[in-house]
Amino acid sequence: MRALGSRGRYALSVLLLVALWAAAAHVAASPTLPGPGAVAAAMAAETASGQLPHHLGVTLLRVAAAFTLALSIGTAIGVLMGRSRTVDDLLGPWLLLTLNVPALVVIVLAYVWMGLTEAAAITAVSINKIPNVVVLVREGARAADEKLFQMARAYRMGRWETLRHVLFPQLQPYLLAASRSGLALIWKIVLVVELLGRSDGVGFQIHLFFQLFDITRLLAYTLAFVAVAQLIEMAVLTPVETHVRRWRVARSDA
Repeated sequence: MRALGSRGRYALSVLLLVALWAAAAHVAASPTLPGPGAVAAAMAAETASGQLPHHLGVTLLRVAAAFTLALSIGTAIGVLMGRSRTVDDLLGPWLLLTLNVPALVVIVLAYVWMGLTEAAAITAVSINKIPNVVVLVREGARAADEKLFQMARAYRMGRWETLRHVLFPQLQPYLLAASRSGLALIWKIVLVVELLGRSDGVGFQIHLFFQLFDITRLLAYTLAFVAVAQLIEMAVLTPVETHVRRWRVARSDA
């Protein structure tokens, strides 16, 4: 197993999962549990027809918009709450409230107040994620080294320079954690938003196939969705994490 390396073990784990799935489908011999071959064929057919790329693209755009909005607003509020006791006292009850309101309630209220629009969908997803970003960034801002801020004041650094060169480098691990958890949460909430109030997207299609009892295509869209999420994880988040934490490697080597 050690000789396989990290990627080899990952590939082996995926192959074992597919093999178990195929065996379970063969034993069940039921339309409610199609095998990997049938799901792959359905995925290929949906891709060839253009339906899967279209709905997957729409969902990705919603994820990107909600993620950008939630991370930007959540980071700003988190920094303010972490660096100012007054702001933390004022916004603390609001944060506690938004953390405990169910995501489904936020989605329904957004559609009721704003209509079944794209803006309502993205707003609902963003509102559900912003509190989690605030919590993580606030803790990072609180844990920032005060001696570095004293040094910045001694060198008469401006507010923007202090944020850029002193605070944000210390927030990088917290922002990375917020990004990872944010994407994982936003993926799921976007599907619920599409299921309840949109006429396209992966969530809408999954709901449609559920009504038609077409489990094969339901799984095809689900796996395509998961595959894209894994691709983003490996192609974007992992390299960013490696870049952010490169100083730890250099320090350990030294």
